[in-house]
Amino acid sequence: MSEILDLWKYEKEAMEQGYRWIAGTDEAGRGPLAGPVCAAAVILPFGVEIPGLTDSKKLTEKKREALFPVIQEKALAYAIEFAPVEEIEEYNILHASQNAMRRAVEALNPAADFVLVDGNRSDGFPVPDRTIVKGDALSLSIAAASVLAKVSRDRLMLEYAKTYPGYGFEVHKGYPTKAHYEALRALGPSEIHRPSFLRKMH
Repeated sequence: MSEILDLWKYEKEAMEQGYRWIAGTDEAGRGPLAGPVCAAAVILPFGVEIPGLTDSKKLTEKKREALFPVIQEKALAYAIEFAPVEEIEEYNILHASQNAMRRAVEALNPAADFVLVDGNRSDGFPVPDRTIVKGDALSLSIAAASVLAKVSRDRLMLEYAKTYPGYGFEVHKGYPTKAHYEALRALGPSEIHRPSFLRKMH
């Protein structure tokens, strides 16, 4: 029980400051060579239990998929937003990730009045925020957002695998694996590859 309460520590502190609609936000897809970055924002009812929910990177794909509809059902509000390759190239991956997280927060209904942000950077959120390094393992709201973002991005990359066959997007989701590099050398970049991420190949 104490472990569950610990995952509400930051939400509880925000509530004690008078905030009511506390959102967690996180992104997925900063590291891949291809595809968009995806962000999600989630407001959970305080104290709700979602067994098995933790940092999406620690969960199997099957477990993330199973948690996805549970989070959607239990959330008071959630939103999922993408920053496409063009935005990543224009602003760089850090700014594009922040833009996507901000758009996800802005899309929440009811609107958040406080945001818990995974990582050590926050930029331009419409309400007060708090950054939490490794927040996806420390806050249930951020963990929920991490799962929604990761699953949404992975599903999109599976669709891209049909449009752009040969790269193995269905397996590595655009991350820089050996097989992905080999496909790039054989096929060249696709329309969804990030040019700035490929410069070191030349």
